[in-house]
Amino acid sequence: MTRLSAHDLTLAYDKRVVARELAIEIPDGAFTVIVGPNACGKSTLLRALVRLLRPKAGTVHLDGELISSYPTKEVARRLGLLAQSATAPAGITVADLVARGRYPHQRLLRQWSREDERVVGEVMARTGVAELADRAVDELSGGQRQRVWLAMVLAQRTPILLLDEPTTFLDIAHQVEVLDLCEQLLTDAGHTLVAVLHDLNQASRYATHLVAMRAGRIVAQGPPAEIVTAELVEEVFGLACRVITDPESGTPLVIPLRSRPATPAPAMPAAPVDSASAASAACAQPATVTAVAVAGG
Repeated sequence: MTRLSAHDLTLAYDKRVVARELAIEIPDGAFTVIVGPNACGKSTLLRALVRLLRPKAGTVHLDGELISSYPTKEVARRLGLLAQSATAPAGITVADLVARGRYPHQRLLRQWSREDERVVGEVMARTGVAELADRAVDELSGGQRQRVWLAMVLAQRTPILLLDEPTTFLDIAHQVEVLDLCEQLLTDAGHTLVAVLHDLNQASRYATHLVAMRAGRIVAQGPPAEIVTAELVEEVFGLACRVITDPESGTPLVIPLRSRPATPAPAMPAAPVDSASAASAACAQPATVTAVAVAGG
């Protein structure tokens, strides 16, 4: 049994059911990525896995026990969540925000410690934000802010990290930067990561375990090389495509097909030529050449 799993989940907001009969086991020490079209239940499933949403039916297990049986702080010591569109308090500095990740480890008789200081310094260095320690978070670029939030989650020192659309609103360079960091956490520290991503090619490139959802159900799950096919992409996204091997990473690469053949741009009609102008241009040409020659001499 894996450390984090869900069985027969039905998830709803009030009376509106979003997902039914979901069953998933998150592989330990892997990078699991959940993909699917908008409003298919990806983020809702993530919220249920981290106990932010109570299932209408079914169960979530953490370390062999119902996740609902743990005190809140104990869950926060085992699971870290980078929420979608997180907002920092106005004026808070980078160092102070990252330090908030140590809250689950503090008790009434044990407040800030040398260990907390060490961990905060270490994760800020790892995420490349140490030099921003005294800057206000709201002054930073999108990529910098996302690395700061990731540092805060890492400061919790949890073995399992859940990331809800960590690349949203970032340009392509910062997207790759964040995903490279996630990959580094997987290989260097042995974390278990679960992320929701919109870009199927990025998911295929970075994930070791892929979960494809559509209309509130899990359609397929497994290693990207085994499950990402043209048929799956059309079933999940309604997109006709070819799937080839990425020449850089060796992972599946989805190439969308055009819905219809490209229409060539119409040729511009030739402008009518005035005979007098043409004659004048012809006469002027030798003079121009001569002028250049004289200037060169």
